[in-house]
Amino acid sequence: MKPEELRELPDLELERKLRQLKEELFNLRFQAATGQLENPMRIRQVKKGIARVKTIQTERKLAAERARA
Repeated sequence: MKPEELRELPDLELERKLRQLKEELFNLRFQAATGQLENPMRIRQVKKGIARVKTIQTERKLAAERARA
């Protein structure tokens, strides 16, 4: 997903997306270890997706802290 699409999601949906991506990464690593991975680049894409979600969560957290101050 693109960062713009992720920014439109509510917090709960972002949490769900993060959980889904982590599960997918686990499965991809398992496939890589057993030699069944078809697309090794998918691991990199999923890692970047996780980083995007975490970045947006951090941005929101910092914005909420600034709003309180």
